[in-house]
Amino acid sequence: MTKTPDAAPITLIAVDDDPLTLDLIKIALTQEGVEILTSSDAEAGLELILRRRPKIAILDLMMPKLSGMQVLERVVEIDPSIDVILLTGHYSTDSAVEAIQKGACDYLTKPISIEKLRQRIGSLIADARQRQRAGQLERELLEASKFEGIVGKSPLMLEVFARVQRVAPHFRTVLVTGSTGTGKELVARALHRLSPTPSGPFVVCNCAAVVETLFESELFGYVKGAFTGATQDKIGMFEYAHGGTLLLDEIGEMPLATQAKLLRVLQDQEIQRVGSPVTRKVDMRVVAATNRDLAAAVAEKKIREDLYYRLCMIEIRLPHLADRKEDLPLLERYFLERFSGQYNKPLARLTHRAQAVLARYSWPGNVRELENALGHACMMVDGDAVDVRDLPERFQMAVPKAAGEEDELITLEEVQRRHALRVLERVGGNKVQAAEILGVSRATLYRLLAQNEGQGSE
Repeated sequence: MTKTPDAAPITLIAVDDDPLTLDLIKIALTQEGVEILTSSDAEAGLELILRRRPKIAILDLMMPKLSGMQVLERVVEIDPSIDVILLTGHYSTDSAVEAIQKGACDYLTKPISIEKLRQRIGSLIADARQRQRAGQLERELLEASKFEGIVGKSPLMLEVFARVQRVAPHFRTVLVTGSTGTGKELVARALHRLSPTPSGPFVVCNCAAVVETLFESELFGYVKGAFTGATQDKIGMFEYAHGGTLLLDEIGEMPLATQAKLLRVLQDQEIQRVGSPVTRKVDMRVVAATNRDLAAAVAEKKIREDLYYRLCMIEIRLPHLADRKEDLPLLERYFLERFSGQYNKPLARLTHRAQAVLARYSWPGNVRELENALGHACMMVDGDAVDVRDLPERFQMAVPKAAGEEDELITLEEVQRRHALRVLERVGGNKVQAAEILGVSRATLYRLLAQNEGQGSE
C-alpha cells in the first residue's frame, strides 16, 4: 500500500506478551504510510492505545494483568471507531462470539497466517485511507461553498448569495427576513463587508431586548440634563454606526412611537438626541431583520405602513434549513471542524447512522439548532467519530418505523433490530455493506442479528 503525498499516517498498535509475535507483526505489516507501535504489557498497551488513538489495534487474548477481552472492552467504550483484532492460540467458538459481540472486527488464531493477517490489515487500511480521502474532499467542497462566512451550495442559498452581491454596493436600507436561526445576522454582516464602507463600524441593536422607555435614548442618544440620571452626553447607536452599518434585529418589536422617528432617520439621514434641539447628520446603512410577517403586522397596526414600504423596497428572504437539505452535509462538516478546534479534539467525521438521523430531522430551529446539536455532540464524543449516542437525547430516539408499527408499543432495541433486518434484506444479505449503511460496527450488527435468532427460537 503506497502512501499518498498528503495522507496522514495510519497508526497500528499491537499488544502481546510474546515478543516473537510482536516482531512477526512488525515484519509482516511494515509498509509506507503505516506507523506500527508495540507493547508486551497489557496495561501499558492499553494506555498507549488510549493515548495515541490508532486506527487499528491487534490484541492477544490471553495476557497477564489484563486479558485481551478486557482491553477490548475498554477500547470500545472509549473509542468505538478503533478496529480491534483479537489473536488467540486457544480458539473457542464461545470466545470468538463474545469478542465479536463486544466490538472486535475480527478474531484470528495462532500461529498467525501472514497472508491472512496482511489481507485483513490491508482491507482495514484501505477503509481508513478511503475515509481520509472522503474527508479531504469534504473539506475542499466546504471551502468552495463558503460565501462571506455563510455555508451553502443549494439553489436557494446561491440565490441569496447572488442577491447580497447585487445589493451590497448600493443599499441604504435592506430588510432581511427568515425564521429564527436561519442566519439573518450573518447576511447583515456579509452586506456590511461587501458595502463601500467595510472598514466602518458594524453595530447591532436587538430591538426585542431594549426596554420600551429606553428606545429613543439607545438609538438617538441624549444630552446632559435631558432627564434624571443623564449626567453627561451620550451618543446613540445611529451616531455610533456613522460611516458603517446598523443592524436593527427583530425590527417588528420596535414601539410605534420610535418607528416614526426611525422613518425620519431613514429618509433624511438626520438624528436628534433626546433633550437637544439640534439635529445631526449621520451617514450609515441600515439592515432591518425580523422573523415576523411584517405585512401581517401592518394589518394589525403593530408596524407603520410607511415604514414597512420603506424597509421592504429591498428584501432578502432566508430559507428554512428543512428546505435546503442539500446543505446539511456541508454545515455538519463546518461545525465539526469548528468545534474540533474549539474543544481541541481530533473530530474527523459523523457516522453514517448519525448523518441519517440528522437528515430525517425537521430542524424547527434551523441552522442554529444544528449548531447547538453538534456542539453538544462534539463535547460529549470520545473518539474521532460523532455517533447518534453523542447527540442530544431527542435525536437518539429518531429511529425510523416500519409500515404498521405506528400503533405498536415496542422497545427501542426491537426497533433497531427490525431496521437492521430491513437494511440487510435490501443489500441482499451483505453484512459488511449493511453495517456500513447503518453506521455501526460489524460487531453491533452481529449482536442485533443474534437477538433476532434468539427471539426466533423462542
